[in-house]
Amino acid sequence: MNIKLNRIEVLSNDETQSIHDATMDLMATTGVRIESEKARQLLKEKGCEVDTDSHFVKFTESIIMDYIKKAPSSFDVYGPDGTFKIEVSTKSTIFATVGSPTKIYNENDPDHPRESRVEDMIKHFKIIDQLKYITSSHLDVWPTDIPYISLHCEFLREWARNSKKPIGNGCRGERMSRDMMEIISIIAGGNEELMKNPRIIAFFNPISPLLLPEILIDGLFVFAKYLQPVIVAPAAIGGLTAPITIGGLLTQTNAEVLATIVLAEMINPGVPVFYGAVNSPMDPLTGIPAWGAIEMGLMTTGAAQLARFYNIPSRASGNMTNSIQFDLQCGAERMASLLNSTYAGINYITCAGLYEYGLTESLELLVIDDELAGIASRAQEGVNINENTIALNEIKSVVSKGIGFMRIKHTSKNVRKELFVPELAKRLSRSKWLSEGKQDLISRSQVKIQELLEKHEGPYTTPNIEEQLESYLKEVETRNIDEYKISH
Repeated sequence: MNIKLNRIEVLSNDETQSIHDATMDLMATTGVRIESEKARQLLKEKGCEVDTDSHFVKFTESIIMDYIKKAPSSFDVYGPDGTFKIEVSTKSTIFATVGSPTKIYNENDPDHPRESRVEDMIKHFKIIDQLKYITSSHLDVWPTDIPYISLHCEFLREWARNSKKPIGNGCRGERMSRDMMEIISIIAGGNEELMKNPRIIAFFNPISPLLLPEILIDGLFVFAKYLQPVIVAPAAIGGLTAPITIGGLLTQTNAEVLATIVLAEMINPGVPVFYGAVNSPMDPLTGIPAWGAIEMGLMTTGAAQLARFYNIPSRASGNMTNSIQFDLQCGAERMASLLNSTYAGINYITCAGLYEYGLTESLELLVIDDELAGIASRAQEGVNINENTIALNEIKSVVSKGIGFMRIKHTSKNVRKELFVPELAKRLSRSKWLSEGKQDLISRSQVKIQELLEKHEGPYTTPNIEEQLESYLKEVETRNIDEYKISH
């Protein structure tokens, strides 16, 4: 019998119901501000009450629950050529990256991160392509040497060249979102293949309190039309953009998530969605989001329970830290937040490679976080109890013969099944550590980075795909920034 680790919970069933009831009251009486006229019109046609002056939309519980039920509880997402797949469900645990920092760790000046460049993005894709536990990437490295008007297309081209794993990006308006669908359709082999087997995960971040911005809604219409999964993830800050109390924050962000999911399902019933959360408390001394705080873990755990209440896969962060250097705080906070999200039952755990509350990316931390994800996965597996693992006969034999357990077959047969053996976190004697050059964890991660970059087998694109991508990119490069502001 495999005894898995029990999920941690912070809410009783009655308390979860209380948050749901309060959310229904909030959405029916105050509503959510919807900046998009197109979305307001759709919501009105489906029975919601729309205030034409304030742009607040009120939702009845029956409408909310009817559309929430249309969201699937499981779905698959594929890499560019369709050979790699992740299976998302309310029972899965998947590890990924996320974010779009323009800064990256500077090995030559660790106190001052440098601006990211396209070569950093390419390295990022090549590394993630070979990691064991991190299963997808996003626009995690925002190169400052690529024009904004073409960045969303350039990054997808480099993704297709250098990775076989799924990708993610924000709902960055209608024009950019349509570009991304066109680019990925070229890569995947057509719109039909893209809609049947999704390739990209969209991010939609409601603005707390209770606002869905027009530019993201414009992108949502596109992603939902193409049936690409959408992560709905408020990033509320308790005490600044949401109540300081965790119960109040969960109620407010629940309304933001549900309003977005309802809208997505109205646009295209059955579009896959994640119930997301990147909520954190305000640090009372500085006013910045406390991404390494224990209270963020409590908020994440509550969000996981609400996602299960609505039978929707959940997404939240792990590996979070406020530390601005690679110190004990960085390690302690990122491991604590990762284990919290894992034990809470979050289905899609993101943010590998980030530090400085998401402002800076590090390839070193990326490979370390992959190992931490392996540790978290092993913890989640729990303990396997059967005749073999109890090892009663082996205990008797060892005791009667006066030998050590290292000498019996049972140990060699089960050691890799029972133990997670880290690659980067070495377990050496001091003399061995000294003789091997006194390497620390960061130094070993840098060695691994070089090994992965040298082993990478890409590019994976064909000449035909490259030709089509180049043609599309040339068209994109002729645009001006105003074209991205237009909502059709």
